[in-house]
Amino acid sequence: MTTKEMIVTILEENKDHYFSGETLAAQLNVSRAAISKAVKELKKEGFTIDAVTNKGYCLSSESDVLSSAVIESYLQKNGYYVETVTYKTIESTNQTAKKMALDGANHGTVVLSEEQTQGRGRLGRSFYSPKNSGIYMSIILRPQFDMQSSLLITTAASVAVCRAIEKLTRIQAEIKWVNDIYLNGKKVCGILTEAVTDFESGTIEHIILGIGINVTTANFPDEIKEIASALLNSSSNKLTRNELAAEIIYQVFEITNELQTKEFMSEYKKRSFVIGQKVNVIQPTNTFLATAIDINEQGGLVVKAEDGQVIELNTGEVSIRKV
Repeated sequence: MTTKEMIVTILEENKDHYFSGETLAAQLNVSRAAISKAVKELKKEGFTIDAVTNKGYCLSSESDVLSSAVIESYLQKNGYYVETVTYKTIESTNQTAKKMALDGANHGTVVLSEEQTQGRGRLGRSFYSPKNSGIYMSIILRPQFDMQSSLLITTAASVAVCRAIEKLTRIQAEIKWVNDIYLNGKKVCGILTEAVTDFESGTIEHIILGIGINVTTANFPDEIKEIASALLNSSSNKLTRNELAAEIIYQVFEITNELQTKEFMSEYKKRSFVIGQKVNVIQPTNTFLATAIDINEQGGLVVKAEDGQVIELNTGEVSIRKV
């Protein structure tokens, strides 16, 4: 880590606590001038650092800037050593991650951004990605399991995000098939998975797992404000986006160990609010009414159409029918 990265990691993990320049210099084995220079650079990057004579430097509890160094520090405490890359603004983390994967980026590499200008959701939709209030990230996965297991990545990732949210906030999030996370009836997170396969061998070369979560987003465009919400209702909440991003990444890495055993499927079903509901099934060439009755072992939604036919859906989407 650079001096700047080490300083922000120390301050982030000890918010509202002052460290003198002398203490930081001794701890990092650098000069006090180097500490002062690094702090000035951090302030320019948006970190809210107070500098008080005879007290030192302190990161405000309200400061919440995405930092690779801090995220990696959290992950290292859980035994994961991966590369993370953060941007102030980017067209799409998935697009950047795909380019990095083709250039040989390692398994587990994570791309994050404060803002996306062309964030994408499923079926070509845009994903609202305003700056400084969400987590927009893509994880490069190079699976060591079979293609069938790989198809469950999106399902597993939904559970991983819910686990991370619940661990850090005690909030019990729900899942709308196949890949949306809901809170109090409104969407707070979307997941987009894209895979590159080797047609000759039939194996998956890499998977790009994109996760977009509204953390403290206050204002939504008119077209989505009735269906979208934020995880936290206040930007002053003690939970930082760095901590939440790290926990989500950790939970994703952990749940990949369950792909072949499918241990997470029972949890996915428990968190689903679609099962038992009347739904509109929306497919590329067809739309019909049905009742969601189950989720199969491959993550497909099992529905019973109005004519009594039982159908297993592996693609498409559903909307809850309002009675």
